[in-house]
Amino acid sequence: MDKWLSSAKTWARSIKRDVVSLWIAARDQRTPLAAKIVAGAVAGYALSPIDLIPDFIPILGYLDDLLIVPLGILLAIRLIPKPLMSEFRILAEERTKLPNSRIGLLAIIAIWLTCVAVAAWFAWLQFGSF
Repeated sequence: MDKWLSSAKTWARSIKRDVVSLWIAARDQRTPLAAKIVAGAVAGYALSPIDLIPDFIPILGYLDDLLIVPLGILLAIRLIPKPLMSEFRILAEERTKLPNSRIGLLAIIAIWLTCVAVAAWFAWLQFGSF
């Protein structure tokens, strides 16, 4: 059990480091454009204080954290040249505070507001007026 817990902690630390690395990569001019877009989206989502699918929704709430973020990280890392990614990881390890993504927060809020607006529009069409 201790070995499993130790490897889980190591994996969590590497995820945290890679998210910060992607946050750095998205702002570096040497990063290719496609990699910047993917890295920015993944870092923005991971660093956002709001999840696309809230954690209180059974299974799905944690599924996004367990699948979307790691798969996005893997994709972004593959798009960034290895020497650059190594440099970004070193810079990420030097940072002590995990940054917040205001853009990620605004994107998630916009998605939720759009969903609410679409649901209200469908309800209006279905039931007439409220």
